[in-house]
This record gives sequence, C-alpha cells and structure tokens, in this order.
Amino acid sequence: MKNYKFNINGNKYSVDVVNVEDNKAEVELNGKSYTVELDMPEMKVPAAPKPVVRPVAAAPRAAAPAPAAAPAPAAAGDGTSVKSPLPGTVLNVLVHPGDKVTSGQRMLVLEAMKMENNINAPKDGTVKTVRVQQGDAVMEGDVLVVIE
Repeated sequence: MKNYKFNINGNKYSVDVVNVEDNKAEVELNGKSYTVELDMPEMKVPAAPKPVVRPVAAAPRAAAPAPAAAPAPAAAGDGTSVKSPLPGTVLNVLVHPGDKVTSGQRMLVLEAMKMENNINAPKDGTVKTVRVQQGDAVMEGDVLVVIE
C-alpha cells in the first residue's frame, strides 16, 4: 500500500492506494474507501507477477533439542549455581538469601521471547546468594541463584 499526501487549496489529504488493476484503483482518502476510475487508458498498471514456486530438496532433519524447562545447575565450589537457560528479563524474584528451597520450587520468573519461564530449584537446600533483581536483563548461562 502506498500513501500519498496532497495539499489542495489549503486542504490536506492523505490517500492510501490499496490496489490498482487495469484502470481502477481502490483508495482510502482520510480513512474512507473509494473506487477510482483512471481516465488514462494508456497508463495501465500491470498486475504483480505471480510468484514461481520451485521445489527444494528437503534438508535432513536434526533432532529437536530438548525444551529448556529447568535450568541446568552448575556445581560450584561453594554451592550449586542455577544459570539462566536463555536470554531474557527477570520479572520476579521469589527467594532471598537464607530461604530454604525444595527441589522443583519456583525461585524466579524470567521473561524470554514474550513468554514467562519459571526458574525452579534443582535440589533441596538453602539460598546462599541471589545475583539478580527484578528488571535485570540476563544472558544465557548467567548465574541467577546459588544454593548450598
């Protein structure tokens, strides 16, 4: 769709050309639809060419990766580091240092690709440190929480 702005005798017009076929054009003028007949038969606009579809040899399918439902814990010398499974923004922090957590308990909510992802505790333990706060942007692999 093309948009044209006209100023005629001090009046401003905004015209959207929706479709042109042969000598007829469908236009919207200041939000109202009109069909306009063009008075120049020698100026016919050809219809857009139809796309040519050619078969493409199928590439071998790779095995689909397992969904990143829970972050993989990484063993650290002073506890288990819970890392971000994908880049995103921390929406909510549900634990604090010193809190007791059980395996599978929700600790954080991470927004990634317009979806909310729960970050759950990989094991029972005590939260040693929380390295993020609400609103933080994190990258895949960033340490979010350390559990002892």
